[in-house]
Amino acid sequence: MADYIEIHPDNPQARLIYQAVENIRKGGVIVYPTDSGYALGCRVGEKRPLDIIKRIRKLDDKHNFSLVCKSLAQSSSFAKLSNDAHRLIKSLTPGPFTFIADATKEVPRRMMHAKRKTIGIRIPGNKIALAIVEELGEPLLSASLIMPDEEYAMNDPYEIREQLENELDLIIDAGIVNGENSTIISCIDNQVEIVRQGIGAAPMLED
Repeated sequence: MADYIEIHPDNPQARLIYQAVENIRKGGVIVYPTDSGYALGCRVGEKRPLDIIKRIRKLDDKHNFSLVCKSLAQSSSFAKLSNDAHRLIKSLTPGPFTFIADATKEVPRRMMHAKRKTIGIRIPGNKIALAIVEELGEPLLSASLIMPDEEYAMNDPYEIREQLENELDLIIDAGIVNGENSTIISCIDNQVEIVRQGIGAAPMLED
């Protein structure tokens, strides 16, 4: 059964962030808030938690997982970005965007899209998410908590607890958060384009 902790969305308590990060380091799967609903997170390269996330979401090997990073510099070891993509991401983050990029050799194969060898990059504005990756000292493997046959990520921690507490290791309650999707921007093959318009606005790419 998952641990359940309440973290203040604007002033995250350091001891609780540390508790969440220790859970991640021990191979746990956590639920944490982002700019666009709640998400599932675990440590990069861990097979067991990744398999749990795939089972909860019913994902196949064609899903683009994301790496939640504290900065663009932290993402550079995992994503190949053109100069144009680099400038774009810098101008739009932190915020509710997912950037799809070609993955480097540092990304474990099981995390990549099977055919395209791509990975998602997120630099969120959510203070809890940023505090977690800051304390962790490395990117967090992440997938939005969108249940099968649903369009948006779950946004109510009480509902998450009712449905998934036996599947998870820790649930962070930051209250009800925005449940709209992030905007997905492809940065593959030196081409930058919006592939899903969500809550994040990128006027420089709009027609």
